[in-house]
Amino acid sequence: MSCDTLECHWGMHHRGYVENLNKQIVGTELDGMALGDTIIVTYNKGDLLPPFKNDAQAWNHEFFWESMKPGGRRMPFGELLELTNRDFCSYEGFVKEFKAAASTQFGSGWAWLAYEANRLDVGNAGNPLPSEEDKKLVLVKSPNAVNPLVWDYYPLLTVDLWENRRPDYISTFLEKLVSWEAVSSRLEKAKAQAAEKEIEDERTKREHEEEKTARSEAWRSAYDLQKAKDLA
Repeated sequence: MSCDTLECHWGMHHRGYVENLNKQIVGTELDGMALGDTIIVTYNKGDLLPPFKNDAQAWNHEFFWESMKPGGRRMPFGELLELTNRDFCSYEGFVKEFKAAASTQFGSGWAWLAYEANRLDVGNAGNPLPSEEDKKLVLVKSPNAVNPLVWDYYPLLTVDLWENRRPDYISTFLEKLVSWEAVSSRLEKAKAQAAEKEIEDERTKREHEEEKTARSEAWRSAYDLQKAKDLA
């Protein structure tokens, strides 16, 4: 990745997204919120609000820069490597799938390695807490500014996609630039956040069940009282 490329994508694109976002949100409810939280709000379940592009692109680019370091490690290590081998059969399998995702994203966009630790929230159905089998590494690609936060995934690694010599660029990124230390740290944080979310979901579920039981008991008591009056 050349100095000219960095200057273009950091000095022009990234800076532009940040400056435009600041102009859009000043004085609004988004002003002062964490960037990741504002992405969920402005994504608006797919009905995008005006700040979303600048919001998500500012976050994506910062995440991208922090995914790299000079002379990056060639392979993951520790638990990250174990999960890579489990979910993609091998590191080579991961590389093959990552390159396929990145090379087939039409136009500008992103390829992501993410940690999926949830189950889909399906209406009118019980949504049990995820099991260990549900917690896995996944590869996704996204167009324009979209990122895995909007799907309730935990992003671990990303590459910004543009058209110039994309295959060579992706290979260089994986072989020489990825900071697997940063990716491993993100995995650790993702697992901790997922565990906290499970505890909170279990607490909410228990409270709902207790409220339902209390309403049922109150209705039964009222019914028994009315029945006793009718018989008196």
